[in-house]
Amino acid sequence: MTPAEALLLLGGGLVAGTVNAIAGGGSLITFPLLVGLGLPGVAANVSNALSVAPGYAASVAGSRPDLEGQGRRIRTILPTIVVGTLCGSALLLFTPHEVFDVVVPFLLLGAAAMMALQRKLRAATQRSGKPAMLHLAVFGCGLYGGYFNAAMGILLVSFLALVLDEPMRRLSALKNVFSAVVGATTVLLYSAFGPVNWAAVGVLAPATIAGGYLGARVARKLPGEVLRWTIVVFATAVAVVLFIT
Repeated sequence: MTPAEALLLLGGGLVAGTVNAIAGGGSLITFPLLVGLGLPGVAANVSNALSVAPGYAASVAGSRPDLEGQGRRIRTILPTIVVGTLCGSALLLFTPHEVFDVVVPFLLLGAAAMMALQRKLRAATQRSGKPAMLHLAVFGCGLYGGYFNAAMGILLVSFLALVLDEPMRRLSALKNVFSAVVGATTVLLYSAFGPVNWAAVGVLAPATIAGGYLGARVARKLPGEVLRWTIVVFATAVAVVLFIT
């Protein structure tokens, strides 16, 4: 790795960590960077997942005040997202992922639409079984995160906003916790079984830690509506880019 490539990864990691903490989707910055530097698709995906995982943990630290009173909820849902992540990671390691790549843009557009129509959809959702809906949504996001990871935060916060009546700041903080759980789970699996490029991880990981903490602090200060529409715009833009590429 040349010094120029290392600087490029450092800058990308800082931006990705910040974006992950605010809206999710930072991996769609670092993943193309790794591919552009010559890593094969699966190796780039695995290395990217390991690189952004520490940034998720930093985001949790930065959003800690908004996690007060959510401990029981986290403990209840945590096994569900771990199981979903394990299933998704197994799919990545043992099956081709061309079909899933086609689905990703549609998932992001769906997440953007859910966030934009949050108030109307929430009324209908809360009339059904909220705990079951919450576990189903979290399992699906864990499955996605274990498989592709990129933009998982967007899907998470969109689903959480549908089934939980909480301010966006608290939902974003909860999203950071679940993203960190997915990150820790994939680190264990990919380290043992995945084609990791450890040089790239060594450069990216510290940058995502700094960006994750900074982004969480920024997200706490954003008004709920600004944060919600930031996620909508970012999810739509990412989906369009993926359709084009």
